[in-house]
Parts: sequence; C-alpha cells; structure tokens
Amino acid sequence: MASEEELFANIDALLEEEPQLPPPAERARLREAAGITQARLAVALKTSTQTVKNYENGRSEPKTPRLEAYQRLLNGWAAKYPAHGAPAAATASAPAPAPRPEPVPETFTGPAVPETPEAETAPVQAPAVAAAPERPAARPATSSRRPAKKAAPAVDPRFPHGPLAVLDGDSSAYGVDGIVLDCPATTVVELVEWTLRESGLGAPKLSRHGKDADPLIVLTAAAAVKLGLPEHLEDRRGLRLPEDHPVVKQVLKARWQLTQRGFGPWARIYRKAQGRERQCVQLAILPWDALDSRAWPGVAEMEPADVARVLGVYAQRVITPRGSTAVSGLELMTALRPPTRPVRDEETGNWVSGPNPGSLGTEAMDPAPPEGQPEHPAIYHSGWKGGFLHEEAYQWVRSVDLLTDEECTLPYAVGLDLNTAFLAAAARLTVGLSAPDHFHAPKFNPKIPGSWLVDLSHVELDPRLPSPFTPTGERPTGPAWYQTHTVAYAQELGYNVAPIEAYLRRETGAYLDPWHDRLKTAYVDTLADLGVTKDLNDAEFLAAMERHKDVDPAMAAVLSAIKATVKGGIGKLFENPQGKGYKDGDPWPAMQRPTWRPDIRAAVISKARVNMHRKLSNMAKMTGLYPLAVLSDCVVYPAPSPSPLDFLPYAESGKPIPGAFRLGPTPGLAKLEGVQSMLWAVDLMEKGLNPARHIKGGDAVLDDGE
Repeated sequence: MASEEELFANIDALLEEEPQLPPPAERARLREAAGITQARLAVALKTSTQTVKNYENGRSEPKTPRLEAYQRLLNGWAAKYPAHGAPAAATASAPAPAPRPEPVPETFTGPAVPETPEAETAPVQAPAVAAAPERPAARPATSSRRPAKKAAPAVDPRFPHGPLAVLDGDSSAYGVDGIVLDCPATTVVELVEWTLRESGLGAPKLSRHGKDADPLIVLTAAAAVKLGLPEHLEDRRGLRLPEDHPVVKQVLKARWQLTQRGFGPWARIYRKAQGRERQCVQLAILPWDALDSRAWPGVAEMEPADVARVLGVYAQRVITPRGSTAVSGLELMTALRPPTRPVRDEETGNWVSGPNPGSLGTEAMDPAPPEGQPEHPAIYHSGWKGGFLHEEAYQWVRSVDLLTDEECTLPYAVGLDLNTAFLAAAARLTVGLSAPDHFHAPKFNPKIPGSWLVDLSHVELDPRLPSPFTPTGERPTGPAWYQTHTVAYAQELGYNVAPIEAYLRRETGAYLDPWHDRLKTAYVDTLADLGVTKDLNDAEFLAAMERHKDVDPAMAAVLSAIKATVKGGIGKLFENPQGKGYKDGDPWPAMQRPTWRPDIRAAVISKARVNMHRKLSNMAKMTGLYPLAVLSDCVVYPAPSPSPLDFLPYAESGKPIPGAFRLGPTPGLAKLEGVQSMLWAVDLMEKGLNPARHIKGGDAVLDDGE
C-alpha cells in the first residue's frame, strides 16, 4: 500500500504540471457567453486575433505566461456561465486536448495531410527527437488569401508539412496550406538540425530516378537578425558573408559545409549523405534580395504567410526553389531527366549507378567550335577562326521608308505578345545528346540537330518582314552558321540549301519534353487561378487578362516566376564567364556542368524565331498587315482600333484562323501587350528605337535567353 509521503509526492507532481485548458469549443462558448469578441480577447492577452482563433479551433495552445492568464480567465467565465449539458456535440468538430503525449515532436503534422481514408489510417512516423513540452502544435497561418480549391496532390508521409517554410522573428515558421510550425532554433546550426530532424519539410523526387528535394527555409529580416545574420549583405559583388563571420565559423565548427557559393542569399548547408539519406538544407534570405523583384514582384514585401503561399505553390507546380528562377529552371531539367539510374553490374550482380538514357549525363561536354564562344578553353586554344552560331531572339524594326501612307493614317499601334514563346518552342524539340561530329559538304537533313555552315543570302523575302535567318532581321550576306531549324525553314520556303560543313550529333532525343510539360501545366493552371481559362472566347480572354494581376497578387507573382523560370532556364544553358579577373581561355564554373549546352539553347531560340516568322508571314497573307517591329516574342502592328479583335484573322464562323496569331492562355498563343498611338510608334522608329520595347509603357528587358 502506498505511503502518505508517496501519495503527496504524486499530488505535488500533478500540481506542478502545466495547467490543462478546457476543450477548444468550450473556450469559444465561454468567450461568447461573456460577450467578448476575439479581437478584444487578443488585446487582453497581447496577441493577435488569429492566435485567439487558433486557440478556439484546437490548432495551437498558448505558452507560459499567456497560458496561465488564459486559464484564469476561462476558469472565471466557467464559474459565471456553466455549461447546460455535455458539450460532446460541440467538440466533435475540433479535437479535444488530450493529456500531453510523452515523446511528441515539436512540430505537429497539422492540416497538411488530406482528409482521405488512406491519410487517416496511414501512420506518420514522428522524428526521433522529443519535444520540449511547451512547444505548441502547428497552427493555421494568418494569410490574406487562400489558393483556389483544387484536388490536393498526395502528401508524402515523410514530408507532412510540405516543401518549405518562411521563418519569422517570433519563431513562427509559415508553411504551405496555411500551416504554421514553431521553430525553437536560435542559431543557424540549430535551424538546420531542426529542419532535418523535426520540421517534416521536403518534397519527393519528380522522376523515378531523381532525388528528393531538400527542405527550403526562407528567412525574414527579423529571423535573420535573430539567428545572428546581418540585416543587409555588405559584399554586393561577391554576395556572401566573409569566411571569418561568426555564423560561418559556427556552421563549419558544427561540421556542416557550405557550397562554393558560400553563405549568400541562397545558402546551402549540408553534410555528406549517409546512405540514401541526404543531409542538406537550403536557406533563402529575404533581406539579402534572395527573391529578385523582376521575377517575384512584390513577394519580398508580403507577410510571411503569403510569401510561404507564393513559394509553396511554385514549389508544388514547378520545383522547390534553389536559387534564382534561372537556377530553378535549370535544376528542373535535371530533376526531370536525372543523369544516372540504377543498373545491374553483370559481373557482381550488384546494383550500381549507370547512365540514364535521354539525359545529359554526368560530364560536361565541349561544344562544337561554332557553338561556343571565343573565350572557351577548347575553342581558344584550338585557334578556331571559322565563325560562330548566332541564334538569338528578334530585335528588328522596319525601316520607316517602307511604311505606306495607308499604314501611317491608322490611329493605333497594337502590341501582341506570345505566351512563353521559348516554352512553346521546347515542345517536342529534338536536341543532341552526344558529342558533335564534324562533316564536310553533308546533305541537309532537317531531323538531325546540329550546326550547319550554309549560304542563305540568295533567299528573297518581302522586305516588310524581318529575315527569319538573323536576329536583326537583316538579310544574310554570305555563308554563316545556323541551327537545324533555321536551315529547315529556308527549305520549307522552297529554297535549295547546300551545307558547306556541319557539326552534328548522332544521339538525339526530346530532352526538354518533361520540362516543357511541367511548366506548361504550371503556367496554364496559374492563369486559371487568376480567372484566365481555356474556355473563354477571345473578348472574354482579353478582359480577363486586363484584370488578372489584380485578382490575386500572390498568384500573379507565381505566374511571373514561372515565366522567368522558362526564360532564365533556357538562358542558363549558355552562361558566360563572369568576374573582372576572368581571362580568355580559362575555364569558368558554368561551362563545367553537363547542363552547359549552348547548342540546346540555340535550338530553342531558332525554333522560336522561325515560329514567329511563320506567323508574321501568315498574317501578311491573311490580312495584308505587316509588323512595325519585333522584340523577341512581342510584335507591334498598325491597327484601326486598340483591340486585336479588329485585325486578327477570323473565319466566317467566328473562329480564329490557324497559322496566324491567335489569342489564348496557352504557350505559343498571343495576348495583348500594349496599345499606343501610331504617331508615337513612327516617332520611335525614326529615332532608331524599337516600339515593341516600349509598347507596354515601360522599357522591356531582354532577359538572358530571350
């Protein structure tokens, strides 16, 4: 039989435990019975209204000393307003707070798992780290908006809280779908270890032979300062902390490593993988301009919950960001076409890493001499003088001498922009996968990707249209190097082509197909979230596009990032050397990766420019209209009204005629870019400026690769 001393010790232990609050529904009932609003209660508890809502729906619990104050208030209300019957029905909609489990991780799986029978029955393995008992469960974020309701993708039980979180200075880590985790970390090392062991963050691989995405933690200015980081990065050239910075020393002392980029706006902290488990965390530091406002307009100024929403949608539809949108575009190619796969060793019977067919492999490949640039080591030391490929996007303005009186009397200049023209060009695009072979006087074959030395100066075209063979739109003057699609178009126009020599690739494939498919789906789905859907007629489409950015600024930012991912990803395929200390003939980091492939970039741009010329030519045949200027994927036409509905070709049935410019939300179709007066356009043309660059009312930036 227990002694009196043992019984009193047990009672004292119970008294010392944290106070238990009534069920969430009872908390709400007591407040309403007292006639107190959630906002007024929040003021009394010195917290936010959303936090009070979280207390009352069971998504989070208060901490000391707010816990004791809240319990005292509830006890007082309970004495004044006793319940009239059991609250079982009321509590059915929200979980009652059971006694605290013994080993519970600091983060709770929360609402990220969809309510399906599988999710309800499948156990989620908790990280093997016991939580401090005062840490609350996950709670819904304070976000001004919510994403459109769509069928939720299956949640990987290893990553119940999604791919990323935005950490604020109050230790709240805002994740996808409105979840908020409590992060106890006070140093970068603690943050990394919490992320890997307890956060439940990460994303499954995008292809069978790929790798899971590392978790991303985005730091607000307050979070960065709390972790010992400077609010502003002083080294604006190197974009990294000095090696003697206390945080860098702390990371290295804990036996973590940094990549060659160091501790910059996108810092990767890792240890060597143990078996199949990666140990890597990606950080993005908002006050250090991790999110370029050109690609992510307004996101850095958003509330943490909205930043998490924007990045979360991008991560779910595209890829977990690992740097700029250009870097993410390139990483997406590799994630969808991994360089290796498991193969069985015939001698030992063991599974080993082997090449993955259709990928770019694990080793960098030297370009064919005309496909690179003079400073590339292989080209520089070979003394190549045979010229270079120049497949770039259009930058063309028609001569004012070729304007007719009829055109000059039209009142408007209307700009049309092709949706993600480079993405449309990447569809079903055959590119080379093996090293180039050199051929002399080969017979042209439009199915073989490569570079051809051909004289196309004999091709006669209407001077009111740009030449399809040069980015300036000027007629070629002699033999030059062209990508396969450019030469094939000359043949399509009915001209004979006789290559002098060529660099061709024997192994080919549609390397960019999965990249195209994923980004196209992301682009179309995001436009649909903004009210621009495929079922709209042309007038409705123009009206929806005019207001789509105001429908939801967060989703508009996602759309901008997707477009920047396309442009930047293609541009990264031919990244040039950087830095003042670079000398011609020296290698540079970008050229040493397998995805440094100027020939693939040239193929995309060549096809995009040919597609543009084909539409320009068809428009002239169908409508008699000729462009004033072209800049990449934007074309400006003289027009009788400010609406493209009045000059685009339509059949008698009202349907757009295929072959010319057509309005619509999918890649390759057109949208209205801007409207100005015809006098304005002619004035720019006379000054040698491109109206397509300014038709939107600003100065269009010709991004890398577009």
